[in-house]
Amino acid sequence: MDIHASFPRYTEYEPQVPVWCITPGKGGNLHRFFDTSPVSPSGRYVALLRMPQETRLNLPGEQADIVLIDLAAGEERVIATTCGWEPQLGANINWGASDNRLYYNDVEPGEWEPFCVELDPFTGSRRRLEGGIYRISPDGTTIISACMKRMRRTQYGYGVVVPNDRVPRNAGFREDDGLYATDVASGRRKLLVSIQDAMELAKPAINRSVYANKEIYGFHCKFNPQGTRLLFSMRGFTPGADEPWNKVSPIMDFWVLTMRPDGTDIRVAVGPELWYLGGSHINWFPDGDHLSMNLGIDGGRVMKLVRVRYDGTDLRKMTDEVLGSGHPTVHPDGRHVLTDSYENEPVTLRDGTVPLRLIDLKTGTERTLVRINVANPGTGVAIALRVDPHPAWAPDYRHVVFNGYVNGTRRVFIADLGDALLGV
Repeated sequence: MDIHASFPRYTEYEPQVPVWCITPGKGGNLHRFFDTSPVSPSGRYVALLRMPQETRLNLPGEQADIVLIDLAAGEERVIATTCGWEPQLGANINWGASDNRLYYNDVEPGEWEPFCVELDPFTGSRRRLEGGIYRISPDGTTIISACMKRMRRTQYGYGVVVPNDRVPRNAGFREDDGLYATDVASGRRKLLVSIQDAMELAKPAINRSVYANKEIYGFHCKFNPQGTRLLFSMRGFTPGADEPWNKVSPIMDFWVLTMRPDGTDIRVAVGPELWYLGGSHINWFPDGDHLSMNLGIDGGRVMKLVRVRYDGTDLRKMTDEVLGSGHPTVHPDGRHVLTDSYENEPVTLRDGTVPLRLIDLKTGTERTLVRINVANPGTGVAIALRVDPHPAWAPDYRHVVFNGYVNGTRRVFIADLGDALLGV
């Protein structure tokens, strides 16, 4: 990866690897999430969202910028604007199979139906696709998402903001909501698996009578690296007198289901009984067969790094020597796990900074490669305004992109982990 000399080095807290700030100018930037690369397939460009302000949740119809960083030329430019974003994952920007295909959420004020934009960042050519985007398949042919409007019913920050009276409310096992798939070639969307299908067809069988009177919504969804299987997470809660916005554990039920890309062979990888132990941030292993996550597997709220097969079998700790935290991903070498942490997790110094941790599963040891500040005024206004680093591997699996809050604004950074992965 060629990183232009104009990008300043980040040197606070003596990082153990080379780190550059790639948004040294206006600020207000974030990349999507820990499970998607904001770096283009060629490794030259980074696609980010720039928030119009950082001190309150965005309003329906409020515009943000889609920003393209040219790492080789040291240039930044706004390539589009969008009203389809929230402050945790932005507009869910995904790269397609080439640098000429970029995808993100948008919504037309007054229409209030999220849609996906396919954009060529270099010609400006764009196309509107049905439905929103959460993730695109590795081959760039299929987009999956839950309902981008309904996601806010359980947690702010991850979907698309529309007026509250335009957000549907689920009751029981809905036949008309669930996991959606958009065919990129045609631009047409279909309901791949309904919530009713998921609850009725999943194996091992779910005791549906326990959840029949709950509100259940789709949330995260991800393809495995091979594109042969996907996961779909659902959240449920008992409706009460209060408006059901932004529910949090432990009052929610969580399911992580996996299935083939056509929606068949639905399996329960992780169900509510495990989430009740304290769990977070499930993701695919490089092998496409297992999932990684943080889980309070030993009881209490202390989380360890665990792995589980796509069908819920083979649940075990990856290591007993170090704690889990943040947003973990397993490197393709199978030996290293990269993760960050939340501001007040046990692995932090409780000073507003968080570590980027490289964990060696073979030796049961860890290194703090970078400390980055995440404390910011917005978190006191709404928890969805927190700054999570969300460390995400570039396509070369050597460089990592992450968020921070430095010099009074949100900024995005790149670190070179080449020597660290070699044990240097």
